[in-house]
Amino acid sequence: MARKKKQKTILDNLAKELFKKNNPVFWVIGVILLVLSFYFNDFLLQLPDLSPRTEQQQSEPDFPIDLEGLSFNQAKSRLVQLYKDHPEQKEFYCGCDFSWEGKKGIVDLKSCGYKIRKNEERARRIEWEHVMPAYAFGNQLRCWQEGGRKACQNNAYFNVMEGDMHNLQPAVGEINGDRSNFRFSDFEKTFTQYGKCEFYTDFKNRQVQPRNEVKGMIARTYLYMEKRYQLDVADQEKKLMTVWNAEHPPKAWECKRNNIIQSIQGNDNEFITEKCR
Repeated sequence: MARKKKQKTILDNLAKELFKKNNPVFWVIGVILLVLSFYFNDFLLQLPDLSPRTEQQQSEPDFPIDLEGLSFNQAKSRLVQLYKDHPEQKEFYCGCDFSWEGKKGIVDLKSCGYKIRKNEERARRIEWEHVMPAYAFGNQLRCWQEGGRKACQNNAYFNVMEGDMHNLQPAVGEINGDRSNFRFSDFEKTFTQYGKCEFYTDFKNRQVQPRNEVKGMIARTYLYMEKRYQLDVADQEKKLMTVWNAEHPPKAWECKRNNIIQSIQGNDNEFITEKCR
């Protein structure tokens, strides 16, 4: 699997080539590239590797090809039944109550004091949120780099990751849409963007902050996805997840959910299991 840390090296090498030119304009551009490389290192580590690929680099990721799992649609159907069997459970990001009309989840916005920011239709329905966004694991595959998510629909590696139930949570649709593929972070002390829902979306800096109650679950999901599928996670993000994992141990539902998913999917999240013993 291509290592994203090559991004910084690409800029550094390009700057060195510019310094070899006998032209002050190229020298100035080289200095700018070095400054960008230094100050925006964490951002660069989250970008896909845009350097020319050798035939060897174009091969698929090196995680075990015998991994089997559910499709995204199959996973969603199983999760609907899982939560129908446990109607006391809350929506993930805001703690809202929700009910079911067939396979359609209906959010009780008043139960959590949720204020619709913009999209009323999505705010009133449950959507299955990839805690680690599809972009975060998909863009490490060649199919995504060549054609985005649609191009990966027939890729076995992507399908296994996309349908992993451990990475899916019931979320207010508007939150799911606003979160997009933004990274998790700690930056906000007050939450008013969605009423009493303790979730904040920083659109400018492409980051979100969740409520404390789910930080541990988020962290253990990221650590699980990284290890199981041999994914690259930016150093800053990995450090945050390690801290959240330590500071927010699992509660009874997280342990039970892990066991149920293991019985359906065939594998547990070891980062949950080890803390639930």
